[in-house]
Amino acid sequence: MTTLPPSEFTLGFDHDPATLTVRVAGELDYDTSDDLLEAVVEHLTAVQGPLRDVRLDFSELTWIDSSGLAALLMIHRRASAVGAVLHLDNRPDVLERMLQITNVLEHLTAQPTGVRDARNGRDAVEEDDGITGAGAT
Repeated sequence: MTTLPPSEFTLGFDHDPATLTVRVAGELDYDTSDDLLEAVVEHLTAVQGPLRDVRLDFSELTWIDSSGLAALLMIHRRASAVGAVLHLDNRPDVLERMLQITNVLEHLTAQPTGVRDARNGRDAVEEDDGITGAGAT
């Protein structure tokens, strides 16, 4: 059996005044998930002015494991803390399956707590659902 070497993990960053875009390439796993989290947090703290969106572009992602998913959950938490919405763009099948199996896509892309809900003109409030410790809006 032939084994292929792992895809090189790389990150690319683009900023505009209200959006941070991160291009994730290669394998997001135990060995690389901390690198993603640390880099995103560093960029979140360096951004001047209000940030509306954090976009993770996965068009070149080749693998994700549970450590990668945990990093995405932490990125969601950090993005929400600054009032930004997390977007998971160009999701390959491997990521889509992980999000479906774990049922976290809606949570990861939800409006941050306390953000004004433009649809009904009131503040969106996230509450603990009392069962899983996950928020329910």
